[in-house]
Amino acid sequence: MVKAVTSFGRSGVSDWLVQRVSGVILLAWFVCIGASLLGGMDYAQWSAMFDTTAMKVFTLLAILSLAAHAWIGMWAVGTDYLTERMLGNLGNALRLAFQIGCSLLIIVYVIWGIQILWG
Repeated sequence: MVKAVTSFGRSGVSDWLVQRVSGVILLAWFVCIGASLLGGMDYAQWSAMFDTTAMKVFTLLAILSLAAHAWIGMWAVGTDYLTERMLGNLGNALRLAFQIGCSLLIIVYVIWGIQILWG
C-alpha cells in the first residue's frame, strides 16, 4: 500500500503525481491565456494583465511546473533509452551527459523566465 504519495524521493508514484499536478497547472495557465487572447487584446492590456501579482505568481507556478514536468519526462527518456543494454559501453556516459545537459537547460530556462517575469 502506498502511504507517502507526496514524498520527495525517487519513486514512481511521486513522479506520477508531479507529472499530473504539473500538467493540470500548465493546462489551467494555457486556458487562462487562451481565454484572454480570444477576446482580443492589445499590448497595453497584455502588459496590465501581467503586471498583477496574481498573474505573476500563476505564471511563476507555470514555469516551475514546466521545469518539473520536463525534468521527469527527460529523466524517463534517458533512463529508458540511453542504457548500456541498448547502446553498449557508451550508454551510461551518454545518459549522464544527456541528464546534465537537460538539467542545465531547465535551470537556465527557469532563471530566464523569472527574469522576464519579475524584471
